[in-house]
Amino acid sequence: MIFPAEWQRRYTVVGLSFFAVFICYIDRVNISVAIIPMSEELGWNRETQGLVLASFFVGYLLLQIIGGLLADRFGGKVVLGAGVLLWSLFTILTPPAAFVGLGILLLTRVAMGMGEAVTFPAFYSLYGRWIPTAERARAVAFTNSGVPLGTVSGLVLTPLIVSWLGWEWAFYLFGALGTLWYLAWHRKVTAAPGDDPRIDAKELSIIGGGLAEEAHQDSPVWWTFLRFPAVWAIIVAHFCNNWSLYVLLSWLPTFVSEGLGVDFHSVGWLTMVPHLTSFVFLNFAGNIADRMIARGVEVGRVRKIMQSIGFGGLAISLLIVGEVESAWAAIGVMSVGTALGAFVTGGFAVNHMDLAPRHAGTLMGITNTAGTIPGIIGVYISGLILQSTGSWALVFQLSAAVTIFGLIFFLIFASGRRIFD
Repeated sequence: MIFPAEWQRRYTVVGLSFFAVFICYIDRVNISVAIIPMSEELGWNRETQGLVLASFFVGYLLLQIIGGLLADRFGGKVVLGAGVLLWSLFTILTPPAAFVGLGILLLTRVAMGMGEAVTFPAFYSLYGRWIPTAERARAVAFTNSGVPLGTVSGLVLTPLIVSWLGWEWAFYLFGALGTLWYLAWHRKVTAAPGDDPRIDAKELSIIGGGLAEEAHQDSPVWWTFLRFPAVWAIIVAHFCNNWSLYVLLSWLPTFVSEGLGVDFHSVGWLTMVPHLTSFVFLNFAGNIADRMIARGVEVGRVRKIMQSIGFGGLAISLLIVGEVESAWAAIGVMSVGTALGAFVTGGFAVNHMDLAPRHAGTLMGITNTAGTIPGIIGVYISGLILQSTGSWALVFQLSAAVTIFGLIFFLIFASGRRIFD
């Protein structure tokens, strides 16, 4: 997000939300590295490692809709703050839980997943009140760019911490980050603009000064949202987007190492490149979408244009990458794919706030529940394909087909018009 010279209170909300997502993903990915020395010390086999890694997603799936409902009812500030404290606590408790026993560790990871589950619904709910329509794409883009930056930081810093201090400290130090973040969040952020004593009348007017008076209200029952085709457009797009996201997060290092023959010690550095590209282009794409709206382009049209660039570019890259034989060519293709794929931040990713600005947390909880499912079935089906055929091209072709289906569905049913409030 490009901030103007004159600082506004809403920029503090966006900046601290970015850091919450950044910390969220550092804490999420550190175990993917730390589990190697953990397994050696504790005698875990592959099945046990998989169980430990998967347990996080159980908690993450359970609390999506509830987290959104709570954020819309009590405010995103309270819910996101509580979520960060919860997942930070259980991040810190991961090492002692591992030493106590596997069952306790699994419960700890489920609890951590429950804490992280409220992150996106909570800041969507907060932005529905704090961020004017013409700034929402760049605000969401900037905040979501904490995902690739946190992923890269976790992948780079965790091995260093493990080498210097031991694997336990990867959890202690990263968990402590969340508690430091909370101190700033508690002091600097309010649930709605009208609750902030430091905000001026000019900024209230830009945001829409009356929002604060209705900030804490009950959302419609969650299944009410499912009556609208425009909501299903976001649900399907979120599912299809996360199919390729989770497949790449899970399988890209293996593809580079085993499929393209890259030395294991070089895999991490190569696979960082698409994540860094995503970080840059998320912010670029968000600014483009907001500028189009500011120039008078209809919101629904902007969402469909951005979605077309994002899903279209990603699908083409997926179809190509399985056919290349050079590691650098594959990384180059995937970097182009993630750069173009970042344009969905001005498409489905911000569309929640178009349809239901005061209930965006609940709506995000619904769509992110669907978006979590590919983390289970998409990764599993890709493994089955590799087990039965050994074809990386088929894995990427399936992801491309899912992406194309999501694009067609979104173009048919998506809308930029408000359907709630």
